[in-house]
Amino acid sequence: MSHSTYNTQWNEAQSQIRELLEYEKAPETQKPETDRVSAFQTVAVLYIKYTQVLRKLEECYYQIVHPQKRIVLRHVLDGTMGRILELKNEMVNLEFSEYHFFDDVLSDMKLTPSDIEIPVPRYFTQENEKDIKDRMKLMAETLAKYRLDDTGDKKENTKMSLEEAIRIIQVHERARQGCLRAKFMREIRAQEEREKMLSMQGASTMDPDVASTIIQKVWKGYSQRNKTLKLREKELIFIGMQASSDLPSNHKDSPTNKLARREEERVMIQSQHEREYHDALVSIKEKIREAEGPDIKENMQDQIRQWFIETRDASGKFPEYPSDDEGGSAAIFKTKEGVELEEGNGEGSKKKGKKGKKKKGEKKEKKKKGKKKGKGDGGG
Repeated sequence: MSHSTYNTQWNEAQSQIRELLEYEKAPETQKPETDRVSAFQTVAVLYIKYTQVLRKLEECYYQIVHPQKRIVLRHVLDGTMGRILELKNEMVNLEFSEYHFFDDVLSDMKLTPSDIEIPVPRYFTQENEKDIKDRMKLMAETLAKYRLDDTGDKKENTKMSLEEAIRIIQVHERARQGCLRAKFMREIRAQEEREKMLSMQGASTMDPDVASTIIQKVWKGYSQRNKTLKLREKELIFIGMQASSDLPSNHKDSPTNKLARREEERVMIQSQHEREYHDALVSIKEKIREAEGPDIKENMQDQIRQWFIETRDASGKFPEYPSDDEGGSAAIFKTKEGVELEEGNGEGSKKKGKKGKKKKGEKKEKKKKGKKKGKGDGGG
């Protein structure tokens, strides 16, 4: 499948998670449930929906090749698995059993048992592949070592005399002959019983025409069933519900093998992109350090000098440089930011005070002007 397919599948899973979170945070669902059966039904529905989300996210994480997307997907995938474990614990506490029956819930949601099977994330084995190989190698070496020791001990302990060896061979040969004789006698008795049954029943008196009719009926039924199966396969292939059977399933160009090869290619591209991403993180960091490092260092030194000078002007002496436990130069920048914020707030309050005084003065002047106009009008 293409990249857009897995991106769409990821978007669908994200929208389902969003809906589930909104449902769980709703006030109606926060109320305590007294009925144990209804509480189990609610938790079971959430468990099944989160399981469906997990299946989609696991497939996306296995096939998406973008490294940054995989990092985000990994966080979402781990969180979803954690939520499934929490819901499983709630169901165990409600039913006091490790096994649960979701027949009613599955029929209501129109799902099958295979739709809620929890897959083992494939990155469990991919990320620990080296450790698994080392463990298997160690186990193989240990087993080979002890197997050699056992065989060596047996060789030492199996020394016997010639008479004892001949006696053992004779015992085994007599047992073999006895088994053959018993088998031969069993076949003779079965043959005698068959002959006795035939003699009691007498010769067959079936009409040859009836016998041929029965044979024809059986053969026609068999051939018609084969034709019906072939027609059904052709119809399924025509409507796209079944792959073409022109190629055998183990052929290299069969759809199953093509899909498997494509998945392997994606896994290889994933590892390649991961290496390029980690290498780029280091190289870009080095480039930024070489290009902008001197300017940043100079700016920081200027700020530290300015802090020393400002502190000396305020207190009359140079301050002590903060220790490593106090944070070093980071503590200086924190105090500078705090002082700048306080100064900014003080300047803002002063400006507000000046504006307020200006407004009060303007109001007083307007009142005085109004009074003067009133006196002038009264004198007129």
